[in-house]
Amino acid sequence: MIVVTGGAGFIGSNIVKALNEKGRNDILIVDNLKNSAKHLNLNRLDFADYIDKTSFFDIFDEIASEIEIVFHQGACSDTMESDGKYMMENNYDYSCALFNNCVQQGIRFIYASSASVYGNGDDGFIEKSECEYPLNVYAFSKYLFDSYVRKFPQVVKTQVVGLRYFNVFGPQENHKGRMASVIRHFFNQYRENKHIKVFEGSTEFKRDFIHVDDVVNVNMHFMENSFLNGIYNCGTGEYRTFADIADVFKKRYTDALVSEIPFPESLVGKYQKYTQADVDKLRSAGYEGEFMSLEDGVNAYLDVLEKTDGYIK
Repeated sequence: MIVVTGGAGFIGSNIVKALNEKGRNDILIVDNLKNSAKHLNLNRLDFADYIDKTSFFDIFDEIASEIEIVFHQGACSDTMESDGKYMMENNYDYSCALFNNCVQQGIRFIYASSASVYGNGDDGFIEKSECEYPLNVYAFSKYLFDSYVRKFPQVVKTQVVGLRYFNVFGPQENHKGRMASVIRHFFNQYRENKHIKVFEGSTEFKRDFIHVDDVVNVNMHFMENSFLNGIYNCGTGEYRTFADIADVFKKRYTDALVSEIPFPESLVGKYQKYTQADVDKLRSAGYEGEFMSLEDGVNAYLDVLEKTDGYIK
């Protein structure tokens, strides 16, 4: 059995899709459907069962012997969430409990970390503690869990891998609202009135944008190589700007109007203006996949948005 926490979410549901394509449907999805629209992410997936995250630990010991691997993708990903207690309970405490249970039972554990742990990137984007300086409590929750995992390298006898996702975009992110990718927001704006709004200074906002299919391929690489352990960046290694994305839209939709809007005060000091994954460690772990270019990735996503509003169908 494979467990995917956050399996009704953005990256989690895409992992389930990839597992289905590999012939696996012995999948237990663990999630929280308080946002009931997330069920749409599950409609075309093949899995054995679903359980709410609050009930999962009640049955964990009972089913542990059947679990081969856990993909822990569940988290509150709202970087603007100000309730630190909720964030730490959801992202840190729950992750620690799940990690401990998996380690005790010898279950492989691949989990979602985040490039947000690097903060503004002044010290680089290398998988080292001296490069890390989270700017918000979401990033701190991810940083603290990475630090927790790092404490146990000598006693853990099973695979443990953390993947620091950079700026992921692609199908199945409809439920994310304001935290959806800029591609999703631009598409919604274009569809509404053909008017795309970018923040002032967007030519200076440099991000490592990675299509969700590439993120899934990295996850599959580690699933297929159980001897690999550690924390790895999951990005393309190249940065592009928000203005570059607007240019892709203008080439595809020649009637699109692009204008600038003021940068929100609420994001000042909490917003990464630059991310660029150092992928040396990922490559040294044998990952040879070619990452989609921004142009190919955005256009592939726009194809899905036009046909199905972004859902797997």
